[in-house]
Amino acid sequence: MASLVAYEDSDSEAETEPAGSFHPVGQMEDTSAMLRPPEQDFGSRVLDATGGWAPSLVCGSHDDPTTCRLPLARLWSQDPGSCPSQRLRWPRPEPEATLPASPPARPSLWTSQAPAGHVPLAAARSKQVRVCWEPSGSPKPSLDARTGSEGPGKGSSSLQRKRREDCVVPYIPKRLRPLQALSTETDSGKDTEARGPLAGRVPAPLCVAPEVSEFIQPYLDSQYKETKIPKTVLFHLRGHRGPVNSVQWCPVSARSHMLLSTSMDKTFKVWNAVDSGSCLQTYSLHSEAVRAARWSPCGRRILSGGFDFALHLTDLETGTQLFSSRSDFRITALRFHPRDHSVFVCGGFSSEMKAWDIRTSKVVRSYKATIQQTLDILFLREGSEFLSSTDASSRDSADRTIIAWDFQSSAKISNQIFHERYTCPSLTLHPREPVFLAQTNGNYLALFSAVWPYRMSRRRRYEGHKVEGYSVGCDCSPDGDLLLTGSADGRTLVYSFRTASRARTLHGHTQACVGATFHPVLPSMLATCSWEGDVKIWH
Repeated sequence: MASLVAYEDSDSEAETEPAGSFHPVGQMEDTSAMLRPPEQDFGSRVLDATGGWAPSLVCGSHDDPTTCRLPLARLWSQDPGSCPSQRLRWPRPEPEATLPASPPARPSLWTSQAPAGHVPLAAARSKQVRVCWEPSGSPKPSLDARTGSEGPGKGSSSLQRKRREDCVVPYIPKRLRPLQALSTETDSGKDTEARGPLAGRVPAPLCVAPEVSEFIQPYLDSQYKETKIPKTVLFHLRGHRGPVNSVQWCPVSARSHMLLSTSMDKTFKVWNAVDSGSCLQTYSLHSEAVRAARWSPCGRRILSGGFDFALHLTDLETGTQLFSSRSDFRITALRFHPRDHSVFVCGGFSSEMKAWDIRTSKVVRSYKATIQQTLDILFLREGSEFLSSTDASSRDSADRTIIAWDFQSSAKISNQIFHERYTCPSLTLHPREPVFLAQTNGNYLALFSAVWPYRMSRRRRYEGHKVEGYSVGCDCSPDGDLLLTGSADGRTLVYSFRTASRARTLHGHTQACVGATFHPVLPSMLATCSWEGDVKIWH
């Protein structure tokens, strides 16, 4: 007896096949409950004339009609809109058109009850899989499977609606945008802190030779002599991948062969800048640019602060962090107290500066002013007073550009020190006389008294270099006879302190020279750094 496949269309044709090729499975199942998606291949079972399900016939080759038996026709009657015609449609070896990866938003056949013996549909009931059609015509589940009990039609429509809602960005007034950006940065900073204090790898201990450099040894037991102006480059230190902000020699004479450099590439390095010009260690503790770093007075630790709000005190011999904390602002200036070496003051992109105690990891004092940024910090002789350089300036005067503070009481001693309309990116103290110098954006070095009322000298001014908005540093020689400053055009200028005349000009950088410092022991050595990312040692 031949089996018949019935359809809703009254004009549909019936296909016959020998009855011996069917194997009834026993009980009869209702075909109205058998709903399948258009993407699913129904080649696993056929409908017997008795109403039972039987395994389908396997087609060996499409070219040989004797070995290929007729495949099962797809039942499209449950969803008339899914097929162009409601007639019998036989599967092809290759699809005529590539079906879309995601089904259209309509009621799907995927939500119906599946037979218990059909493994793919049974798995699809517990885990809905998005089917992607390959050129061969066989469905291949993609990796991004979605779990849920809703059908793809309803889930797809809700997913599309959610995506449309996510694409709508609410309007934020301009006055609230900086606050939103600040909150985002603070949240990202908290996430970074939760992950740990280190932004990079844990630094290894610094390999420092116990013996003193042979070039420095002859000068340790003798008094410092007259400073000689260098002429040639001894070492050209390359290694930073960003602009170098500052350089500083180790303050301990026996370890003064080591040079510290900070960079915008989120690292600071320690170099052997006297003997070999090699990099001793690179420290990647910050997730943003390192704007300020200082040697501790003992010469065994380095305090660093960056744009990631982080503060770290690193022990060079062990490579561990003796102190790690976070500030409320990006840090641009750091100074140790000249007497109490466990206390330091930091400033940055904020209207206040803070004094930290390393022993307790807490803020012990706060210094507030109506400013936006602290450019530099300088302690005076005894440490009871210190100066801060800010970015506050007005049209006719630079009120609050340089402020004198009392360290103990956090009170302002004077804010009427510099009366010209230029900011001062760096400050330095003279080693022998009670005066200090301020680098100004007016392209000159100004000289001030280091005692109250901190008057500026009108007779002596050091001109000839360019600042042009860069944080150009300045320094005094150990004997106090020479002044050293960088320049925005890449030059390094040496001035006579007494006469304010230019003693020598060094041409060593192609971009802005932002840092220059004399060696504390060797009388004819200095270091410079530039915005192009290199450091040069002059001798």
